Amino acid sequence: MDLDKLIRTDLNLLVILQVLLEEESVTRAAIRLNLSQSALSKSLSRLRETLQDPLFTRTAHGLKPTTHALQVKQNLATLLQGLSQISQPPSFDPATSNRHFSISMLESAYATLLPSFIAPLFQQASNLHLDFLNWGDNSLQNLQQGKVDFAITGIDFYDDQRLNTQNLPTGIAHTLLFHDQQTCLVNQNHPALALLDQGRWDLQSYLGFDHLQACCEGNNLWAIDYFLEKQNKQRKIICTLPDFYGAASVCAHSNLIFTLPSCFVNHAQKLYPLVEVPLPFKFYEMAYALLWHQRNTDEPGHKWVREMICDSVANIYAKQEG
Repeated sequence: MDLDKLIRTDLNLLVILQVLLEEESVTRAAIRLNLSQSALSKSLSRLRETLQDPLFTRTAHGLKPTTHALQVKQNLATLLQGLSQISQPPSFDPATSNRHFSISMLESAYATLLPSFIAPLFQQASNLHLDFLNWGDNSLQNLQQGKVDFAITGIDFYDDQRLNTQNLPTGIAHTLLFHDQQTCLVNQNHPALALLDQGRWDLQSYLGFDHLQACCEGNNLWAIDYFLEKQNKQRKIICTLPDFYGAASVCAHSNLIFTLPSCFVNHAQKLYPLVEVPLPFKFYEMAYALLWHQRNTDEPGHKWVREMICDSVANIYAKQEG
């Protein structure tokens, strides 16, 4: 691409050339372009100089394009259409768009959040393409670099610098989708249930049992573990798993306690005979958050998808609370 030559080229001349090719008449072209014939003739002279070709020869029936002009004609209309689209302000029509968007999601959000927005989104934008990716150590970096469009992850309100999601990189914007709290799951015969019935379910009892952990972001410890650590206490985690469904399965077939966000409880109980037991001490809330890069905040397509996700999740959880 010869950028130096492009800089010296008046793109308005290409519009004039297109009209001349369509009309094959200086008079008719001048009328369409609202120019005088003299002005149009001068533009034609500049075109001939720029393209180093006569472009047209005069005949009794008007202008006849040269071979080079006919070759230019094959691509010129498409080129001008592309330039026209570039010059238009950004827009997005969900009913006709076939754009691709990618969303990196925390594993637990697939069950708790995805069903709330996927149907409304495709109802209004049936031609969109959505790629869902697992949340990982490089998800925030991918968001920064534009490799993914959105991310959904959990944010703990317990203040500890080791909680990476509290330290979002430069340029990453977010909005909270809904709040949640930690709770526990045990199997139907777990001794913790007897303690709960007897009113003896407390922090000491909780720490006296063995625990399992679903790893998030490659981290075996959660905010609750950092909270307990500052009190010189810790859970006895003897089993770690890479996902919530696996953790729920192990919980159902062992005497391990599974501490998790309460929004996942119903999904786990549909699969296994698990009983919810409240966390026996006060702990900070958490939230699920939608993340995106600030460069896309006002881009119409990103904005529409973002608002659809936020509104759909809000509607679902408003109904549940009601």
